[in-house]
Amino acid sequence: MAFLLIFRTFATIMAFEQVIGQHEAQQRLMQMAGEGRLPHAIMLCGPQGCGKLALAIGFATELLSRTPNDAAMLHRLEHPDLHFSYPTIKLPSMSSDHKPVSDDFAAQWHELVMRSHYFSMTEWLELMGGENQQAIITAGESDELVHKLSLKSSQGGYKVSIVWLPERMNIECANKILKLLEEPPSQTVFLLVCQEPDQLLETIRSRVQRIDVRRISDDDIRQALVSRRGLGDADATRITRMANGSWLKALQLLGTDAENERFLDFFQSLMRLAYQRKVRDLKTWSDQMAALGRERQRRFLEYFLRLIRENFVYNFQQPELCYMTQREEDFARNFARFVNEANILPVTELAERAYRDIGQNANAKVVFFDFALQMIVLLIQK
Repeated sequence: MAFLLIFRTFATIMAFEQVIGQHEAQQRLMQMAGEGRLPHAIMLCGPQGCGKLALAIGFATELLSRTPNDAAMLHRLEHPDLHFSYPTIKLPSMSSDHKPVSDDFAAQWHELVMRSHYFSMTEWLELMGGENQQAIITAGESDELVHKLSLKSSQGGYKVSIVWLPERMNIECANKILKLLEEPPSQTVFLLVCQEPDQLLETIRSRVQRIDVRRISDDDIRQALVSRRGLGDADATRITRMANGSWLKALQLLGTDAENERFLDFFQSLMRLAYQRKVRDLKTWSDQMAALGRERQRRFLEYFLRLIRENFVYNFQQPELCYMTQREEDFARNFARFVNEANILPVTELAERAYRDIGQNANAKVVFFDFALQMIVLLIQK
């Protein structure tokens, strides 16, 4: 009995070892399980990099760790009662009638998630070999999940289904998953890891217990950078400020973030061409943006929004409030004055609308050319 108690305590500690901070969310999950009021479906919602997937895997590990053998399998993420579903793409090698499913990319997923529980859609797309495609969860995946969860638990306990980014389900898949949530198989717990819950069907949202996961506290990120990455206090503090509550962003800042460097080039080019009213060159700029692929286009618009906010704050001449790289700040010295009280809101709304349109599969050339043309007018507002 004493050994079992020690094992359970150790298993709980190890379950959440990859989670940075988020003690409140961990405590809430553990309390629901400990009090015997575990809902059949939980949706973890929050911004990118806050640790939703790490929390889901940690909680699944806690639910499934009944014996040392369970713990060993879970450490390798090879437990037979742990199922992952995630967005996939269609490869040229697949037949025309094949609906891609998670099992088609199980080896790539296992490689990525074993490397770290914090990663972006870009990393996942690159590993699948479809960087410029838009990954979705197909109806084929829901059929697979129905089959898997209809089987009895191989270890006699829970079956746990982790669905990463359920908002990427197509409508056929979403309706089939809804039926699963309405009539869940016995001893099954669904953990939905969601970044944009408003894109899910309202009927799905109404059938899950939602837990909002906040951005990671600056103190937790700073401590993790020191203890896990060996940074000094000064470097850890600088990266923490720029990470803005995202461990994924902190990891990107540790290395050479080539994508952000490229995004800064696009940002600078847009602003210079818009200021000079070079419509022909702006058309070329919009064509270059359209060639990036939808996932990268959306990330550029997220970057654009961040840099617009930083340039606006830069005008207040309080450097402790600015979170920019040295190169971004060098550009801001001359550019920031063009972002002011008269245009900060319309510029922000313009970028948010473009982000939404790209997410809804609008023509990227049209979206970005319109975006660029409107920047001509907005930059001269004072």
